[in-house]
Amino acid sequence: MKSTVLPAIYLARHGETAWSLTGQHTGLTDLPLTERGEQNARRLGERLIGLAFAKVLTSPLQRAARTCELAGFGAVAELDRDLVEWNYGDYEGLRTIEIHKDRPDWQLFRDGCPGGELPDHVGARADHVVSRVRAIKGDVLIFSSGHFLRVLAARWLGLEPAAGRFFMLNTASVSVLGYEHSLSQPVIRLWNDTRHVAD
Repeated sequence: MKSTVLPAIYLARHGETAWSLTGQHTGLTDLPLTERGEQNARRLGERLIGLAFAKVLTSPLQRAARTCELAGFGAVAELDRDLVEWNYGDYEGLRTIEIHKDRPDWQLFRDGCPGGELPDHVGARADHVVSRVRAIKGDVLIFSSGHFLRVLAARWLGLEPAAGRFFMLNTASVSVLGYEHSLSQPVIRLWNDTRHVAD
């Protein structure tokens, strides 16, 4: 009986930035990586050595594109605007604790952001990415940001965008989406692997 190797989608969250350290919502603000973020982006590349990808996609935001470059995939990566982080609108640069002063019950994955995106907007972008990668024969590597990748994982599984709240992601982490048994059974094969990241 012929065995079929089912494709996998590798998700790489960008390395550390100044705002990821402080917990500020970083949507479209185009921040660079910190020195540690660059170091961990290189380590991320070491973690991926030996893997072959049919396609590499990255957000055009510099924190993702630079992580992609330092990990060794810059020369083959395609920019995909659907991969940009959640647009936080009026909440850009704010920490959750600051938002809760005015809206104590606010939840990003349920409520979205005034002047920015609602969960369904982010989910629609994630759906475009899911459709694109499912049409690719072979493994795919994606570089993007935390909240978008969490929604992408939810949509991969057929869950509502709000289910992204269940999937924590650290900077410079690797996660793997895939299938069990057949292309009709999407699963998470690995989540938030940071063994390669410096303490």
